[in-house]
Amino acid sequence: MNSKDILKYVDHTLLSQTASWEEIRELCDDAVKYGTASVCIPPSYVKQVKDYVQDKMAVCTVIGFPNGYATTAAKVFETQDAVKNGADEIDMVINLGWVKDRNYEEVKEEIRQIKQACQGRILKVIIETCLLTEEEKIEMCRAVTDAGADYIKTSTGFSKAGATLEDIRLFKEHIGNDVKMKAAGGISSLKDAEDFLSLGALRLGTSRIVKLIKAEEE
Repeated sequence: MNSKDILKYVDHTLLSQTASWEEIRELCDDAVKYGTASVCIPPSYVKQVKDYVQDKMAVCTVIGFPNGYATTAAKVFETQDAVKNGADEIDMVINLGWVKDRNYEEVKEEIRQIKQACQGRILKVIIETCLLTEEEKIEMCRAVTDAGADYIKTSTGFSKAGATLEDIRLFKEHIGNDVKMKAAGGISSLKDAEDFLSLGALRLGTSRIVKLIKAEEE
């Protein structure tokens, strides 16, 4: 798999707290130039980014990010606002406290409500695998499947660890046929990217792949 093939699966991402418009604009320019799947940016930039890239690039943003413990109503409102501002894809964070309390039906219902608020747009559900047991990860595979989300995603990139190959293997075994997989957090080389894709991940959340390819061109 060459670098151009890999780029088609990348959500080119910048979610740092200090991200400026200049940095976001450069991210968008690179995403368009290198043909990534989307740009993933903070909610406050969605309208500006959509106006900037128009139909050249899918715009992804995050909901309940990075901790996931906002109320369902707040997350639904965030989603509705993002959609109104032009978001094409939504990456939401689950309520991890509910998972620890084994309130799996609450998690599932929240995902359902946010999927409805997406109005047909792609929904990816971040379960923050580094904070969950294997049993909890399996339960989240079921919840994401039953709630009708489009993707299950490993990580925010803001916790103690990111994606692992073992988690993608576990997802593949337990998600439904209609659910896709996104690996995010710590993907730092083309080899990493290729390994995740070879296991069946169809999106990669990272900023480093484009940076590596740009560096090779210099």
